[in-house]
Amino acid sequence: MSNQSREFDVSSLREESPAEFERYEFREPPRYVFAADRREFVGALGAGLVILVSPQGAQAQREGRQARREERLADRLHVGVDGVVTVFTSKVEVGQGARTQITQAAAEELRLPMEQIRLVMADTASCPDDGGTAGSRTTPSTIPRVRNACAAARARLVEFAAAKLHAETSEVQYDGGAFSVPSGAATTLGDLAADRKLIEALQAPPAADVEIRSVDSWQVLGAPAPKVGAVAIVTGRHRYPSDVQVQGMVYGKVLRPASYGATLKDADLAPAKAMDGVTAVRDGNFVGCTAPTSWRAAQAVEAIAATATWDRPPHLHSDRLYEHLQNTAKAEGGGRRGEGRQWGDWQAALAAARKRLQSTYRVAYIQHAPMEPRAAVAQWQDGRLTVWTGTQQPARVHSELQNAFRLEATDVRVIVPDTGGGFGGKHTGEAAVEAARLAKAAGKPTSLRWTREEEFTWAYFRPAGVIEIDAALDESGRLTAWDVTNINSGGSAIDSPYQSASGRTRVLAADAPLRQGSYRALASTANNFAREAAMDELAELANVDPLDFRLAHLGPGRLRDVLVAATDRFDWRSRRAAGRSAGVACGTEKGSFVAACVEAAVVNNTIRVTSICQAYECGAIQNPKNLLSQVQGCIMMGLGGALREEIRFADGQIVNPSFSSYQVPRMDDLPDLDVVLLNRQDLPSVGAGETPIIAVAPALAGAVFAATGKRRRSLPLQI
Repeated sequence: MSNQSREFDVSSLREESPAEFERYEFREPPRYVFAADRREFVGALGAGLVILVSPQGAQAQREGRQARREERLADRLHVGVDGVVTVFTSKVEVGQGARTQITQAAAEELRLPMEQIRLVMADTASCPDDGGTAGSRTTPSTIPRVRNACAAARARLVEFAAAKLHAETSEVQYDGGAFSVPSGAATTLGDLAADRKLIEALQAPPAADVEIRSVDSWQVLGAPAPKVGAVAIVTGRHRYPSDVQVQGMVYGKVLRPASYGATLKDADLAPAKAMDGVTAVRDGNFVGCTAPTSWRAAQAVEAIAATATWDRPPHLHSDRLYEHLQNTAKAEGGGRRGEGRQWGDWQAALAAARKRLQSTYRVAYIQHAPMEPRAAVAQWQDGRLTVWTGTQQPARVHSELQNAFRLEATDVRVIVPDTGGGFGGKHTGEAAVEAARLAKAAGKPTSLRWTREEEFTWAYFRPAGVIEIDAALDESGRLTAWDVTNINSGGSAIDSPYQSASGRTRVLAADAPLRQGSYRALASTANNFAREAAMDELAELANVDPLDFRLAHLGPGRLRDVLVAATDRFDWRSRRAAGRSAGVACGTEKGSFVAACVEAAVVNNTIRVTSICQAYECGAIQNPKNLLSQVQGCIMMGLGGALREEIRFADGQIVNPSFSSYQVPRMDDLPDLDVVLLNRQDLPSVGAGETPIIAVAPALAGAVFAATGKRRRSLPLQI
């Protein structure tokens, strides 16, 4: 179950192909493609000629996408006779606040209160494809699309109202869903919606030159807004994917491999089939059961597991992980992958260095640990499949289902209720496909809920990585060479913001022993940790304060601004002068900028974080309340990976697959938090769900060094 990582230059892809950047993450082959029975095979062939599809055509079939046409206003929104405007998007809500933010954006351009906006998210049967929820792309990509469409619709509605009121468009006054003209005549959105001609008026695409409100005129955006649906969430009325109920539904359970890489040799389904109400199915390596209760389904799978025999190949122990990554990268990736990005004569600069740092940094596999593990409910009706599931990529799950069951695109529907967390960990559709296969066998709607142990074992992880840095200083303490190699974890934020006369950056593939994929901020958690830890070490070599060393290598700009804001608020120089254990770090990714200062103590070989001050800037702030929550959440999640989080494995088994043995931050880990938000209303808004995580770990590493006098180059930090 190994998954190869690949060389990837995020910055260049963002510039060359924004659409592909929006959909980027670690890819893997389809996990399930089920065998066709005889009826399916004959039905697929029919009586005609069999034509082999070219690879390009096969890829199009696998993607399951129909030819894209120009978006119409009617695809994006619907005006109801009650005056409520329904807006559609393929984005999902996984706790990051997208539902509220998109509602704000629509309300802003439609000149309506948020209560008159209803947002339908992530239904492949009704929503335009805005891409998945990944890469912090909702703010810079989807919000402008929604705003443009709503502004265009508002203009169209004003024209329609003018015709209805026998007035010129320029005479129409519109606000809050009400239209009026100087003659005293008036109408409302609800009245207009009752006229079927409005449907025709909304069939055209949005105008290219539509005018949206400028930042200084915002009425809804730019202000704190309460979370849409918050009352239902805190009172328990909201239904997450694991809460979905369908009439006649049964519950499913899947037989998991005995270890990583194991393949099923044999299994006896008879003990399970003998149980009341149980259906058991085997399809290749897939074995599962359904039953009237989840407890009975689990019993049935346990009965099959007792008879199962497996082919179990040897598997790496986590104690040898980093050595393995380095060895396989050099054997398989080093020469073949090329030299990456280069500038200046970095080799000569390293050779002539007055002082030189050669260091290696490591980051562990860690889990996303969402509150809600994977879950899905699948229902077949007349050969068509509907699945309710928690995913960040509805279109991809749609494609996985279509591919696994050889269905037409129109015969698959994926619906994503607001989901209990993702953090980049729910981009794949295995739970949806498993539920659908079980539902097909049972002939009934089927609910499948992964346990926490399944989530910790069989979901993918943030890639472990090894980052090698070789850097040189001249006699004045200036960087003259910067050479960085990332092995396995990826290229996000690998380009240094610090000025250096020469350098090289490269990303190498490796033989990854665990399933790995996207994580909050992708590889920037690894690359920023390594770079900022190295900057601390270089500052020590130059005999310069860590803050001053950074400022000396940063020109004027947004990163310098957040660094100054954080250190001023934290009172860096006074704390350092007083001998307090503090660290500083900064970074940039996905168009936003962050800097953090951390104070910590080491007591009885345990790190205690006492305070964190973080400054963050992501352009014009659209919802300061939600942005603050995002930054605070990123800080605590970053602390988890810095303090304790690490997946350990042996003999193909995850040895800490629960919250008791894999410890995410607890309440007593919460330090004093001081967040500074820089509102750049002169700049476009960008996403904030990821970048605030990247400065916490290296700043903490600096604080731990100040407390102990010893460098820690691995995450989690070990005392």
